[in-house]
This record gives sequence, structure tokens and C-alpha cells, in this order.
Amino acid sequence: MRISEKLAKMMNEQFGNEMGASMQYMQIAAYFDARSLPKFAAFFYAQATEEQEHAMKFLHYLLDVGAEVAIPAIEAPVYEISDTAASFQMSLDWENDVTAQIYALMDVAMDERDYAAQAFLQWFVTEQIEEVSTMETLLDVVKRVGEKNLFMIESYLTRDEEAEA
Repeated sequence: MRISEKLAKMMNEQFGNEMGASMQYMQIAAYFDARSLPKFAAFFYAQATEEQEHAMKFLHYLLDVGAEVAIPAIEAPVYEISDTAASFQMSLDWENDVTAQIYALMDVAMDERDYAAQAFLQWFVTEQIEEVSTMETLLDVVKRVGEKNLFMIESYLTRDEEAEA
């Protein structure tokens, strides 16, 4: 095995964290889908898919370095979502937690002088900047616009899609 047991254990846990985030984002997407807000739903379905992809990166890395894959139990997502701002606050809090988890992984990789793990984890460090920034921005927009004007945010999300195209 070309990775310490400690780091392999933490990466297996991170696989679970990423899958848990995916499930939470699917739950939030369903919340918006049920309220006829398709752009919000699409945004969170895409987030769910992205989190699954992140989990798979950890799984494949573990396999590539000869570590045992031990998929952990994953907690059920929070089902009760009080409103739109709460969903984005929950998402921002989650992304901040994931950032701390990635930093903890990087700290161990650095302490163990595991340069391959550091290179692998650097992608996640950079990715978390985007994730946190996106959620901060959307939470700010939701708070300013308010629950009664959610269709304005649907237009905002459409504008972002057009700008990326």
C-alpha cells in the first residue's frame, strides 16, 4: 500500500462525506422541484452529481494507491427545509465543513510527506474555493430578494447559465 492507514481511513470517510453531500443536495433539489422552481432544482441536482463525482475521485485514488476501500455508512439527509434561505445556508455550512475536512486530509498528507496525496488533494482545495464562493453568493442573493420573489432568482440562475454558454 502506497498510503498510510490513517490517510486511507480518512479518505474512506471523505468518500462518505461526499456521498452524504450528494444525498443532501438531492433532497434540496426535490424540495425545489416540488415547489415548481426548476432552475433551483436543476442547480441542486447538478451539485448532487458533482458531489458523487468527488466521491468517486476518492474511491479511485484509494484503489490506485493500493488501499482498502471501506465505504462507510452515510447519514440520511435533512428532510425538513424551512425555506430557500435555509437551504442555501445549509449548503454553505456543508461546503465550509467539507473545506475543513479537505484541509485536515491535506494536513495529514503534508505531515506524512505523502506528495502524491498532496497533489491529489490540491484539486479539492481549489474546488472548495469555488463551492464556498458560489453558495455565499447565492445565499446573499436569496436573502436580498426574499422568499416572495424567488422567480427573480430563477431568472438570475438562467442568466448565469447563459453567461457560461
